[in-house]
Amino acid sequence: MLSNIGIPGLILVLVLALIIFGPKKLPEIGRAFGSTLKEFKKSTRELVSDDDDEDKKKLKS
Repeated sequence: MLSNIGIPGLILVLVLALIIFGPKKLPEIGRAFGSTLKEFKKSTRELVSDDDDEDKKKLKS
């Protein structure tokens, strides 16, 4: 999905975000988005590792 945006599209999105939220609010939004993405990745990794552990237990039994 994001690979179809390209550089001009990315620049347009950043300019629109800057106009809508302003230069003072944009870093806060970026940090919040980054921490949300980090938590999502962490949760996904935990779910995958839990599934792998259950599969290994079933194979041993």
